[in-house]
Amino acid sequence: MKTILITGASSGIGKATAEAFLEAGWRVGLVARRAEPLEAMAAAHKGAMALPGDVTDVAAMREVFARFVAEAGRIDALFNNAGMFGAPGAIDEIEVEDFDAVVNVNLRGMFICAREAFARMRVQSPCGGRIINNGSISAHVPREGSVSYTTTKHAITGLTRSLSLDGRALDIACGQIDIGNAETDMVAGLNARLIEAGQPPNATMDVRDAARSVLHMAELPLNANVQFMTVMATKMPYIGRG
Repeated sequence: MKTILITGASSGIGKATAEAFLEAGWRVGLVARRAEPLEAMAAAHKGAMALPGDVTDVAAMREVFARFVAEAGRIDALFNNAGMFGAPGAIDEIEVEDFDAVVNVNLRGMFICAREAFARMRVQSPCGGRIINNGSISAHVPREGSVSYTTTKHAITGLTRSLSLDGRALDIACGQIDIGNAETDMVAGLNARLIEAGQPPNATMDVRDAARSVLHMAELPLNANVQFMTVMATKMPYIGRG
């Protein structure tokens, strides 16, 4: 049975992805700060393991990864997904503390989890594995009022490239999925603000389509890799926006 650890698994893309992997027969470690939704999912799925913890806490993540590998036997994949949008606004409207909070989760948290996964993948037998980072359409083009989020997602692209290069000799593949407007609470909040401002809401897509895309990336053999995938709502104003 293949194994994957998914961060931010309590809701949104993380939860939908966990469900897709469980349906495909994977052993899934569920990581998020809130224990209750993880425990509910683990109770409903034999292959799920609840691993509550904060991705920004180095000691907590070390324990989470150790527990998962001890029970599952190895870690074949990590979906490095946990993230937050942060306060919207132009840069002079964003408090530095709010910026720091987004960087702490979206960048530092992803670095910590990738570091823990990489360290185990390089020494397990057989060695290797796959790290899939959740980027965003914002890793390419920003939406208005997203300076904190967009800055971190551009940084994740650099993390992905570095992991791909450093992992090559160790059979550790790294790819990035850039998702545009999957139907989640975060996107619903953005649309609510647009509607309140008298603007049309963003086009969205079923979050399960994003989850299936992550599953496709993870199911490839380690001699094949989706380096970057963009999956988005077809009618998003992304292509051709000047």
